[in-house]
Amino acid sequence: MRILVSAGAYALAMAGIILGLSWGQPSNVVGMFLVSGLAVGSLYALGGIGLVVLYRATGVLNFANGAIGALGVMVAWQLVQWGWPGPLTWVLGIGLTTALSLGYGRLIGPGLAWRDPVVKAVATLGFALVVLGMTAFAWEDDVRRFALPTDNVAITILGLRVTVTRLVVVAAVIGIVVVIWAYLGRTRTGLQMRALANDRDLSALIGVPIVRVETVAWGISGVIAGFTGLMFGNLVRLEPTIITFMIIPSIAAAICGRLDNLALVLVGGLSMGVIESMLTLSPELRAVRPIAPFVIAALVLVWIQMGHRSVIGRDQQ
Repeated sequence: MRILVSAGAYALAMAGIILGLSWGQPSNVVGMFLVSGLAVGSLYALGGIGLVVLYRATGVLNFANGAIGALGVMVAWQLVQWGWPGPLTWVLGIGLTTALSLGYGRLIGPGLAWRDPVVKAVATLGFALVVLGMTAFAWEDDVRRFALPTDNVAITILGLRVTVTRLVVVAAVIGIVVVIWAYLGRTRTGLQMRALANDRDLSALIGVPIVRVETVAWGISGVIAGFTGLMFGNLVRLEPTIITFMIIPSIAAAICGRLDNLALVLVGGLSMGVIESMLTLSPELRAVRPIAPFVIAALVLVWIQMGHRSVIGRDQQ
């Protein structure tokens, strides 16, 4: 009941903020920024979903997801420049992010399995810095664009021209939420992931194949990080540092779902993207647009922490 009340209060607060920011603006302008915000918010939500899936199975809050996604999209972009076919570069980019995620999960993760959640999170931050350093060494700062064929195709919705890429992103995040929800709730591996999240020691005693289950979780996280990186490089900006720090609003979206509820992660990510976009309409608040997800994350964290001792790790009343 507390979660439902909190979700309702959050939804009402976000709706009020969006209405206030759009008040008095032409409907077509509001619609344009709303669509843009939904697309970017979908990426925040998608990043948050990847974090939640991994956290529920391993207890690791992976700060390296953004850096991994940045490296994947840069590799895909570079292969396109060399004349490789687009679909192949997308697959290879996502394959690289999956390999990096699995590599960390199998080589470094087991050694930290019994450490505190904060220690495991800080370790992934170190891995993020290594990956970002590799990316910065390979590609100098420059203006680049990662294009997709769907950028040139658009449909008209309520008088607004919306590219298919934006629609694909929104549809993809909703579809991924449904698929992962069904996977976690209706498959043997999904149930084993939930068991690991509840009690790792007990799960080991009853015969849950921890290594296999965690490998699946790291693989899913890597695939989501790769796809998110590709879409972020297309819709927002193809710059490794910017994509790396996408992890911050993704964590905020994950916190909105208490690192557990995928539907709330989706709502949190979408709302943050829309508010960040709508702030552009306000001359007074336009300057604070880049920090909007950070502020929302802080407020949500304070709200969730009321009456609780910990969010990362097991909550205690």
